[in-house]
Amino acid sequence: MSEPLDRTLAPFRSELARLRPSDSVVVDAHTHLGLDEDGMSLDPAGLVGLLDDAHAAFALVFPLHDPERVPSYRVPNDRVLAWAADSGGRFIPFCRLDPADDPLAEAERCLNAGARGIKLHPRAQAFGMVGSSIEGIFAAAEQAHVPILIHAGRGLPATFGAELVEIAQGHPGAPLILAHLGVADQGILVDGLADHPAAVFDTSWMNPLDVFGLLARVGAERVVFGSDPPYGRTWTSLYMLLRVCASAGLPDAVVREIVGGGALRLVEGRELLPPGRPSVPARVELDVRLARVFSFCLMVFGSGIAGATDAAVGMLTLALAVCRDPSPGDAGPALERIAPCLEAAIGLFQAGEKPRAALPPVMVSMAIAATEVRQGA
Repeated sequence: MSEPLDRTLAPFRSELARLRPSDSVVVDAHTHLGLDEDGMSLDPAGLVGLLDDAHAAFALVFPLHDPERVPSYRVPNDRVLAWAADSGGRFIPFCRLDPADDPLAEAERCLNAGARGIKLHPRAQAFGMVGSSIEGIFAAAEQAHVPILIHAGRGLPATFGAELVEIAQGHPGAPLILAHLGVADQGILVDGLADHPAAVFDTSWMNPLDVFGLLARVGAERVVFGSDPPYGRTWTSLYMLLRVCASAGLPDAVVREIVGGGALRLVEGRELLPPGRPSVPARVELDVRLARVFSFCLMVFGSGIAGATDAAVGMLTLALAVCRDPSPGDAGPALERIAPCLEAAIGLFQAGEKPRAALPPVMVSMAIAATEVRQGA
């Protein structure tokens, strides 16, 4: 990260420290190691750096969609197990399974070797949540009482939510971590798993409004922090989540569970805390000027990652114009804080940096814009 960007983001790092409850243990419940066939990669030192950046104590780790995944993800699973063994307990390993490639034998092998959970990715490996192999995986997790973390983000069919609810309810002893806030089918998953004893949603997603949407439907004790490295960044994801928690007025005891306590309970085989009532009203409030900034920034994610630099800069320029409003009203202080972040992101895009390098200040801007208003006040 460049020195100018470091200076721009320094106030928000300080704010992150203030937002984080004292004595909290941060656990990133969604991280990858190794190489993905899409070209993304992350080594142990890189993940340690991301965790240190956010003062996170632990990470749940599992392989990417590795080109060497055949047979049975054995090679990347062994790499993650070895990296976890060398991490001094900081990495908590999960094994990744392919339901079409001898998953039960691989699950048994990895769990015996120290894996603390199972990762499934129905989009990357193009499988549905039905069939004997899926039943077998859930039964194995139930017997071992280890959590299954399931991709529940973009790219899934309309049948995904209902299929997952059915198999999860048939195996209530298998704890579940629904990745990416369950955005693939959040409504069906929330309602269908409402009485599941150990189903949580991780926050590895860029849109704080989806976090508000989840907190309006479930008790906050069913939410756990995740950031999705190498695709996401631990500190910016934690900043966004803690801003949402502050906007929702969540007490420190509950925030401690969200940022790490709940994930530790799952991997240690302990019961989750009973869920409370939803903490966010069905209608959230946004300042109109900040809502405009948020909408422009949200469009930057798609265009930026797709390599459409001119489109990304165009949206950021529109967001920056909002910050120049001569009559900003109550949004004035927030717009003043957001403007340097937008300028930094524009500079990174125009300098030809990789698109993801320009996204941290955009994510900070989105977090402020969506959470500046206290909900239910």
